[in-house]
Parts: sequence; C-alpha cells; structure tokens
Amino acid sequence: MLLTGESGTGKELAAHALHRDSPRRGGPFVPVNCATIPPASIERELFGQALGDAGAARDGLFVYAQGGTLFFDEIGDLPLPQQSSLLRVLEDRLARPVGSEQEIPVDVRIVAATNRPLADEVSAGRFRADLYYRLQVVEI
Repeated sequence: MLLTGESGTGKELAAHALHRDSPRRGGPFVPVNCATIPPASIERELFGQALGDAGAARDGLFVYAQGGTLFFDEIGDLPLPQQSSLLRVLEDRLARPVGSEQEIPVDVRIVAATNRPLADEVSAGRFRADLYYRLQVVEI
C-alpha cells in the first residue's frame, strides 16, 4: 500500500488508522523513516544482525513488526541497493539478518508513504520499477 501526498498531510496518521482498523490491529505498528537512517545502517535496522565480530546479535524491524504493520515513511529516500533487499523480502516473505546464512520468515503488512511522485523517480532511475508496482497496488 502506498500513501502519497505533500509533507504534513497526515500520511503517518492514515497509516496508523489503516493498521488500527485492520485484522493486524493486535500486532505492532512499527514506523521507520527512510530519510533518517544512514545508508550503511539500513539493512541492519530492517533485517537485524547475527552474532559476530562486530558485536551482539540484534533483531531488525521486520522481527519487531511480526504480525503487524511496518510503515516505511519517505520510501523514496531508500537507496537502490536496499530497495532490492526490501523487494526480495516482500516477494519471499523471508529476511536474512546481516552476517547470517539463515533466513527468518516474516509476516508483516507493508505500508509506505512518500511526498515524491515515485513514477517520476522510476523514470529517472532513482527508484526500482518492480518495487514501485509492488507497493502501488493500492495508492491513497
């Protein structure tokens, strides 16, 4: 699901309402602002990290959102490599923590929001067309 509109028009409020009035209302609503996460940290934030030399294992936002809604605010700011990773999770419903060989099943609904015309971003090569069409099934 894709929510579009200018900044300040209540896209996150709409996402909360969609979550609250859905069968997933008993699960968590987990927002993530794609514009504020450093590109080097995005995959760790989304998918988590396996125990390794870099420190302790940690769950990612897909795990925290299990059974609920993961809200991607400013999805247009997600870098292309991470768009590919997100698309794979949407298609396979499996996420692989950074540094792990094991994939974990994920059961989340994705709601994304943007203040950019993503069709223009696709045309300019800054947003993956396949991810756009996957999100844009329902556009509000």
